Amino acid sequence: MRLEILSGGAAQGLVVALGPVFKAETGCDIAGSFGAVGAMRDKLLGGAPADLLILTRALIGELMQAGHVVPGSATDIGIVRTSVAVRAGDPAPAIGDAGTLRAALLAADAICFPDPKLATAGIHFASVLAALGIAAHVAPTLQTFPNGATAMAALAQARSPRPIGCTQATEILNTPGVTLVGPLPREHELATIYTAAVCSRAALPEQARQLAALLSGDAARAIRARIGFEPIA
Repeated sequence: MRLEILSGGAAQGLVVALGPVFKAETGCDIAGSFGAVGAMRDKLLGGAPADLLILTRALIGELMQAGHVVPGSATDIGIVRTSVAVRAGDPAPAIGDAGTLRAALLAADAICFPDPKLATAGIHFASVLAALGIAAHVAPTLQTFPNGATAMAALAQARSPRPIGCTQATEILNTPGVTLVGPLPREHELATIYTAAVCSRAALPEQARQLAALLSGDAARAIRARIGFEPIA
């Protein structure tokens, strides 16, 4: 058996980490796609097979209203913060407030981040650049990618002297060659709740519920913390 999932990239590290446990418990492999939540929504609406969805809580709510999610099946996994990264070995800039974040971005010669139209972190980061008043100034250094994982992989391989990146903390922690600096400062923070839910057209609805329970359960608390999920108060 193969469980099909459509998931935001923020949850990829957690799903991969718990995949062997799920296989041992159910005999079921996990397959599917990870990427920008908007792109995953579009794949679902385009007819892609899906048993379990792992997207933002807000998007799961919208899909439930539209009949694409089984009512009562939504399970919150945790909070992920949009954060700043640097290439491994590079000095971490100060980003504790709007002024230092602005200075760090202006000093960078390459800024890697995910799709500003479809990715949660990319949409937010684009708005942060506008709020800081530097969107036009840094435009030549912006490098956008389909999702946070590819953005961070590009940051890890960057050849320029002063690259920087921004995406979900989980995607930073799941990418070799980059280092998590910290979340965006309070005045520009984004803390996103990710939620798992069973797709209305699921071929394996019970196994989908089992994976959702595994991802969100107490037994996986330490793994979630290590990967970058924060508990929901």
